[in-house]
Amino acid sequence: MNWLELVGWAGSALLVWSLLQTRILRLRALNLVGCLILIGYNTAVQVWPMVGLNVVLAVINVWYLRKLLATRHDEQTYQVVEVGTGDAFLAHTLRVHAADIARFNPGFRWDPAAPDRSAFLVVRADEVVGVMLSHAEPGGVAQIDLDYVTPPFRDFTPGEFVYRRSRLFTDRGFRRVVSPPGMIAPYYHRLGFRPEGGAYVLDLPVPATSG
Repeated sequence: MNWLELVGWAGSALLVWSLLQTRILRLRALNLVGCLILIGYNTAVQVWPMVGLNVVLAVINVWYLRKLLATRHDEQTYQVVEVGTGDAFLAHTLRVHAADIARFNPGFRWDPAAPDRSAFLVVRADEVVGVMLSHAEPGGVAQIDLDYVTPPFRDFTPGEFVYRRSRLFTDRGFRRVVSPPGMIAPYYHRLGFRPEGGAYVLDLPVPATSG
């Protein structure tokens, strides 16, 4: 087997590997790289139908990657929906993703009947992208119990749509938000939180008073 055949096999292996990804951004990026490798390989061996196929696939991947990256911070694409803490669909979502939630939030416990709880779903159209659960602590602190992102959107930060809308917290009298305890691979440094005592803290703006 010469080096050119190795390139062809590597491109094919990368295409297969990309289809095993659960994260849509990673899937598209790896698939694009595999297509580009195979365009080069099939051009070298002059298999033009495969060149054409991979060119089309590469264009499709570029189109989807551009769309994903252009809308990753778009509030028109991702919506925050507040739900009741005892909502049946929320309970279903937590149950379906229980094993994955435990991987990143090993200490997570949720009591929907406990007082001063809040629950939000981040959605894209009718697809659940993330779940954010919190409760009130003394001193105007909103303690986040769970900030979970579903696997296809793990390369994004959908929680930002909850924190960006500070009125979700300030209208409830909160002055700061604290990240979940023991969360694995937190991303809060990208959202304006600051580290404090083993957690991340976001200080909320003081609402303007009229008159």
